[in-house]
Amino acid sequence: MSGISSDGSFNWREFLGRWQEEWMPRLDQEEDGGSRSVVLGRDGAGEAAIVAAEERLGRRLPPSYREFLAVSDGWYVDQMAGVYRLGGVADIDWFGDPYDMTSVYEGFLDDDPSREAVLLAGMWRRALRLETDSDTSYALLDPGDRDEEGEWALYVYQGWGGEFPDRYPSFRAYMEAMYRHFHATRAERSDFVNATTREQDARVERARVLVLRGRYEEAVPLLEEAAGFGRPHSADLLGQIRHFLAPGQSRSHGGLVADRRYLPEVLPVEALGPAQEQWRVGGDEHWLGMMAARGAGREAAEAALGAVRDGTYRYAPAGAWGRAVGEARKAARWGACDAAWRVLRDALPRWEQPGPLLVVPLGLLADPVLGPLVTPERGREVLATPRGGQTGPVPEPVPDLDPPGLAWLAEPGGFRGSFGGAYRCVWVEGVGPERLPELIGEDGAVLSGPVRPLDVARSARRPHEREDEGVELWEDRAVVAVGRSEGAWSFAFDGYGLHHMSQLFRSPVADASAGGRAVVVWCEPGHASAGGRPDAFHLSVAEGGEQLYGFTLWGADVERSGALPEALDPDRLFRPGDSGQEGHLRALKALHGELGLSLPRFALTHGRLPTFTTRSWTRAPREGEGFAYLAFHRTWG
Repeated sequence: MSGISSDGSFNWREFLGRWQEEWMPRLDQEEDGGSRSVVLGRDGAGEAAIVAAEERLGRRLPPSYREFLAVSDGWYVDQMAGVYRLGGVADIDWFGDPYDMTSVYEGFLDDDPSREAVLLAGMWRRALRLETDSDTSYALLDPGDRDEEGEWALYVYQGWGGEFPDRYPSFRAYMEAMYRHFHATRAERSDFVNATTREQDARVERARVLVLRGRYEEAVPLLEEAAGFGRPHSADLLGQIRHFLAPGQSRSHGGLVADRRYLPEVLPVEALGPAQEQWRVGGDEHWLGMMAARGAGREAAEAALGAVRDGTYRYAPAGAWGRAVGEARKAARWGACDAAWRVLRDALPRWEQPGPLLVVPLGLLADPVLGPLVTPERGREVLATPRGGQTGPVPEPVPDLDPPGLAWLAEPGGFRGSFGGAYRCVWVEGVGPERLPELIGEDGAVLSGPVRPLDVARSARRPHEREDEGVELWEDRAVVAVGRSEGAWSFAFDGYGLHHMSQLFRSPVADASAGGRAVVVWCEPGHASAGGRPDAFHLSVAEGGEQLYGFTLWGADVERSGALPEALDPDRLFRPGDSGQEGHLRALKALHGELGLSLPRFALTHGRLPTFTTRSWTRAPREGEGFAYLAFHRTWG
């Protein structure tokens, strides 16, 4: 910040002199006859005048305000700052709380108020008022809110806004903020060029190169300061960094929309927010209008929004990085998210910029398959990796996210199911996941997606909602997520089952094994309440269309079939006195050890996988068997 002397002290004369020298009206002010010759300050107040004011007020003024008055006895801030002019020693006086703001802010205090809230509530009656001209805004120095150096906090309250006042830790901090504001409100003037703008633009360029070298942490403070001055491209670069630090949050990159080099990546990322929101003021038209105003064609914006919303957008950059993106998508499509990320990580140094202002592979975030792979940890890994033709040290790889085996399904917080942790899964060995619909799918079943995990639940309709499609009420057709797991296994997983295991249960294991060895597991945690359902766990293994062995556990009762391997004997897995979770965990570890079964946790909880609808997991009721289907509807009255 200009005004800092070589010894680290603050030089008010240099700071205010530069402000005066750089002063220029905004474009709209000049159109209205604004003058370039405005005098911002006045001659400094002498020590005697300052002391006289302090005696009148009964308090010694804070250091930075005292030093300011000695250089300039008042200051013209700006017509856009709320406070237009600060008075001098003859003008300042105690605010006195003429509108009883104390009572209002005391009403906000709870039984255990924070120190900040208490200070703010008491500020109104003890504050010193500085402004002499404003838009009903007040600049208030609070002697009760002071730091170790004797500086008083300065509050700016906009009386017409009804919001909490802005707090600055000192008068100097306020003036530095107003100097930045002065610059920011004139940054669009092509002729607003001075030592400060040149200095800040050099910071932006240095930060841009640092980001490409993987030194983003050094770049952030440079960009934050330049953004405070409204310098071009600082917000665009800072927004890209912040988006990769928090990839799941929606963020605008509107400053890049007007450049056709960036449009193929920026528009889909911009569309993520409106595509995922169910209701917005103004709807799509509002967003499309904003994109058009920023320079994107309406047709291109509509296409991007549609592609992101229906999941058909594909991030497809050119070159070696683009080939790696294609390879990673093939892996991630079937759930191998860690393998996909390793492909991207290895290729990231070969990423090429479509233009100098894009410093990260932004379009990756909008890809429905690859975007979910970018966690905050991986986002930092991207930012810390040299790319775009720059060199530097490569960061330590982020650890893989998928644990081996199946035990994670039984661990606390391991599976974010919507129905109490119940799940069911079919594994088929030696068969690609694309063939599973023909093995266990309903008539005409085809893969669709990729789909977000929570959207699987929304797509699973109950039988009474499908009666017009020929679905019987007793049927239990599952919408399953499909992928590959370790070894030669493919899987079809349902973590959002809408039915309980019942006496009509029919394992799809025989149908699935027509293409190779197949395994079915259904786990349904019980309810401990009186009369609640007991823990249920089913395992069946088949090959060549014939079931080899299996068991079904209902509380303490077990039904067996075939020659069970010793490792999968339910008496060993589910022991008297165990909790259901202990037996469940033991069973999952045994399935991994005996059969090599696993599931990709990240893909099933955060990723995107294809889906299809299975045939019924229940058989039709036989003669003499009863069946009831209950559907509950909320009514309002």
